[in-house]
Amino acid sequence: MKLLKLFSLVIVTTLVSCSTVKVTADYDSKVDFNQYKTFAFYKKGIDKARISDLDKRRIMRSVERELVAKGLKKSTNPDILVSLFTKSRKRVDVTNTRGFYQPYGGFYYPYYYGANPISISKYTEGTLFIDLIDKDKKQLVWQGIGTGYLSTRNIAKKEARINEFVAKIMEKYPVGQEK
Repeated sequence: MKLLKLFSLVIVTTLVSCSTVKVTADYDSKVDFNQYKTFAFYKKGIDKARISDLDKRRIMRSVERELVAKGLKKSTNPDILVSLFTKSRKRVDVTNTRGFYQPYGGFYYPYYYGANPISISKYTEGTLFIDLIDKDKKQLVWQGIGTGYLSTRNIAKKEARINEFVAKIMEKYPVGQEK
């Protein structure tokens, strides 16, 4: 029974740790972000992102939804341009699942004779960069970066994960108004 509880705890911990999105943002402190009222996507920058066109459109729809919710409007003559960049890497996590009370393989440990149970999980970690560029000055004024586990098998889960990434990143914009 203790082993079952421990195994359940390891699985839940692994799933929770994989589901979080780590977010950071950087910006030009001299810029008044209240001046930006309109946006458009920067096609040249987005075309360079090494992901499928389907995923690019998913990300762009999510970014558009977040910016509109923040009061900006999509325009053909924008104040800021939105660009995207992505990168990914394969990750392997190895976790020792030996219980706290059996550090040396004691009597209550089911694998008393030397087995050392471990849990191995393989996944892809992705990073999404969302850049906001002042159209007139042609300068990067804000950058949000989100890193976390990527789901690619189920389309609905993929869209939900992209929306989660973008929402967490866009919580940092506009500057000074984070949650």
